[in-house]
Amino acid sequence: MANGLVTSEIVYENKFVTCILDHIPLNEGHVLVLPKGHYSDLDQLDDIVAAEIIRSSILMSKAIKSLYKPDGVTVIQNSGVFNDLGHYHMHVFPRYKLDGFGWIEPEHSGKAKNKLNENGLALIEMLETI
Repeated sequence: MANGLVTSEIVYENKFVTCILDHIPLNEGHVLVLPKGHYSDLDQLDDIVAAEIIRSSILMSKAIKSLYKPDGVTVIQNSGVFNDLGHYHMHVFPRYKLDGFGWIEPEHSGKAKNKLNENGLALIEMLETI
């Protein structure tokens, strides 16, 4: 039930989040965890909402594993231009060997490997200012 309406697309809801089935699922049981307040990106979430998103993601993962018996579960979110909703959301979906979903590393990713120390120090320095 969401805002008084019963729908099978809403699979879980609490005071902070609503979990819905993705309308273009990668696999059966693909769920989106959406905060009820408007946030565009991960770094805008407050601690309470962030914790509820993680709790709900864990709950969805347990349900997906029990129902669909996948080989694994992927939990992922996209930000900036890669966020196609304009509203923060976390994907939780079952994974199967040879399901076609994959992580493709850019050809230039090796350049970053050569700068691990430099990038680590830069991040540490930046974190001290946040």
